[in-house]
Amino acid sequence: MREIKTLPSTRAAVAVPGSKSYTHRVLIAAALSDGRCVIENALESEDTHLTRDTLKKWGVAMAPEGEALAVAGCKGEFKSCRSPLFLGNSGTSMRLLTAVAALVPGTSILTGSDRLRARPIQDLLDGLAQAGVAARSLDANGCPPVAIEGGGLTGGRVDLNCALSSQFLSALLLVGPHAREGVELRVTHGPVSRPYIDITIDTMASFGVQAERDGYAWFKVPGGQRYRAGRHRVEPDCSQAGYFWAAAAVTASTVSVRGTRRGSRQGDIRILDILERMGCRVASQADGVAVSGGALSAVDVDMGDIPDVVPTVAVVAAFARGRTVIRNVAHLRGKESDRLSAVSAGLNQMGIAAGCDADRLWIEGGTPQPAAIDCCNDHRIAMSFAVAGLKAPGVRILDEACVQKSFPGFWDTLEGLYR
Repeated sequence: MREIKTLPSTRAAVAVPGSKSYTHRVLIAAALSDGRCVIENALESEDTHLTRDTLKKWGVAMAPEGEALAVAGCKGEFKSCRSPLFLGNSGTSMRLLTAVAALVPGTSILTGSDRLRARPIQDLLDGLAQAGVAARSLDANGCPPVAIEGGGLTGGRVDLNCALSSQFLSALLLVGPHAREGVELRVTHGPVSRPYIDITIDTMASFGVQAERDGYAWFKVPGGQRYRAGRHRVEPDCSQAGYFWAAAAVTASTVSVRGTRRGSRQGDIRILDILERMGCRVASQADGVAVSGGALSAVDVDMGDIPDVVPTVAVVAAFARGRTVIRNVAHLRGKESDRLSAVSAGLNQMGIAAGCDADRLWIEGGTPQPAAIDCCNDHRIAMSFAVAGLKAPGVRILDEACVQKSFPGFWDTLEGLYR
């Protein structure tokens, strides 16, 4: 358990690690590349280590190079692994690597924690089947563990349901260059979380792979392309930056996050727009973006494309005047926890009226009270409610270690605000 100390109004600058979303994708693209890649500022976390370690089990050599990571691309020519591959509670690892497994000779079995085994993946398995890959849920419930019969994929046209996750689309895009016929992907439902698709396309382009697209409805990746070896730097994670911008909002402080920029392709940079609407000032600086807090007002906002910062905005809303409504977020029920229920329950514990229905979360701003927050082993719940404790005395985080999933240095970085 960690009790959060309140933070007087201050000025501070912090650094956050590399983007989790970019790190997963860059690791996979580097593994698929035609030679040696060097990745700078890759996120070192539980989730990204799971992706990295699985690629190593498939024969991809990786080694530290100073503060960077060197990856020996294998051109998609992986080695089989007979043992089941455990992916913890990393939904990104499970979904992206399920598609990569189509290139691995033999049968790959991918499994994970109890929570991961309850997260649907059938739409991706159906997509792989259309691309000529035998892929099935071993428990026949549309969830992991999954078995993929690999060794190559035909590709061609795939109709893909992305109502639950954009990662199904990202997974097939990433392996598209290695499909014999390339891939032509038609999105039948969704996609949710659209900016993550842009991150995937951007990563592919940085490795020399081109994709055609019609908005978010149709994509084509010609086969025969190669991911090109080279040096890549992962930009700071805007989801993680959001906690420190939110800290500025609730404590009337000014906090700058080094290396961030408003022009990032990461959708979570939009938290800056929301904080501005709530009454904060946002300033782009030479070395990052700074947020200055002030009197906060409620907002009504669609956050369907930026689900990871919903808990952060909800905590800020607890200190704002009026009723905040966050819309189009039904897919948060299928994250590391049911985040709609977890956020509303945590705020209720703090004496804040909050609730959720099928696809909305609402918060009545007020004066949060001391509480011990059960984070449901969800890193984003822990970090968001830590922000609440910077203003409301007596907030305790019961399962503080869950931040290892995405931001192992979070507590040290948070302490840096007090200096």
